[in-house]
Amino acid sequence: MDERIIARLQELRRFAIEKGIVAEFFFHEEDSALMRFANSAISLNTSEHLVRLEIAAHEENRQASFSLITNLDAIDDMKDGILQAAEILKHTQPLSYKPTIPVYQETIIEETAFDSNLAKISNAEKLDYFNQAVAGMETDQINLGGIFSSGKNVVAVMNTNSEHALAFVTSDAQITIVLSHKTLKWEVIAEQSAQKKADLNPATLHRQLAYLLGHYQNAPAEQLPLGRYDIVFGPAAIAELVNTMNWIGFNGGMMKRDFSFLKEEHLGTQVLGSAFTLVDDPTRLETFPYSVDLTGIRREPFTIFEQGTFKAFTWNQDSADEFGAQPTGHSVMHKSLVLSSGDKPINTLEELVESPRDKDVLYIPYIHYMNFVNPSQGLVTGSSRFGALLLKQDGSVVVPFNVRLTQSLLDIFSEKIAWLSDGQVVYNVSASYGARNPTALIVPNFVYVKDLEISHANSSY
Repeated sequence: MDERIIARLQELRRFAIEKGIVAEFFFHEEDSALMRFANSAISLNTSEHLVRLEIAAHEENRQASFSLITNLDAIDDMKDGILQAAEILKHTQPLSYKPTIPVYQETIIEETAFDSNLAKISNAEKLDYFNQAVAGMETDQINLGGIFSSGKNVVAVMNTNSEHALAFVTSDAQITIVLSHKTLKWEVIAEQSAQKKADLNPATLHRQLAYLLGHYQNAPAEQLPLGRYDIVFGPAAIAELVNTMNWIGFNGGMMKRDFSFLKEEHLGTQVLGSAFTLVDDPTRLETFPYSVDLTGIRREPFTIFEQGTFKAFTWNQDSADEFGAQPTGHSVMHKSLVLSSGDKPINTLEELVESPRDKDVLYIPYIHYMNFVNPSQGLVTGSSRFGALLLKQDGSVVVPFNVRLTQSLLDIFSEKIAWLSDGQVVYNVSASYGARNPTALIVPNFVYVKDLEISHANSSY
């Protein structure tokens, strides 16, 4: 990490103290690169270096913030930002609580989740990755699309209460490859997450795409009748469903604001199926973890659900201050969620398709445009896309047109879970907008859920 970062924060701290301003500093630096493919060609190849500084000024139970895009040499602009935050503070209304400003006991600079080889991966290497992943698959009707996003991320914090700082450096890559049919308009997808360069494996994506492509080019396609189906979810769908719980599930502040399907009376009770165990595990480097949170609380594996029993809400410092709760080490930009595996030795789509079944089973690898319908009921909606299959009882395979699910998470992850794969995979859920914040979950390769309703079925792709 650039040692000037801590030096600049120390200089800003001294300036704020000299001016009699109580302040917190959140520093974010990213080196981001994006290669985008469309119509079997590179449609965009760009990179950017951004430095953001957010300054929060405090006085008793009032606070105000000021943010700027800057650079490490623009110290006068940063100092002016402190004065701006202090000026805004004069005009703010008091909060119902007094925000806690942490006192750090030591300086921590964490770089265990950083790999310089991944952070500096070249354009030629990215292109070679894509070429290997789709070798022999593109035709005049089959087009390539996708992204290769990669970069380096630095987060550092300091405040006027402590001379110490916390800093975290990570490297990450997120790859999405889509093959689409120009005329029929169907699409298949394969994705990969990487924390280090050695995680990159285009051969895995090639195998997944080739297998899906074989079915989409040769299997019959049909509109599914509405009704209830046993559904096997792939890792993308599983991760997105679990990730939704960050907002409408176990977040203590959201619960207090009535934006959650979990209530305080659910603590210690069986809420989900006994196969569902979810842990926030900052020991897993694949999830770009924080070993301490941004208030300095040491983070250890934190069980949220254990065999379906709800064990604990997560509390960041601000929500804990507001509602009189105990912070749990979750003042972080993202968690490190791990959904425990099961005991079913089915971990590839080939194994799933070839396994015997006593009824038709719908395979949904990906949920498109998932959103909340009713947070207090855990109700979410989204459509299948990118490679769904109907696995017929007789062993044959049909390609279904897109279908829509509108279900409660309480139902999806209930005792309706028949099995989970005994293997896991990392799935990247990083957002494409705003400050770089690499985020990934670890989930089973498949989750088989019985008797879920399909509320809408398209009549074409």
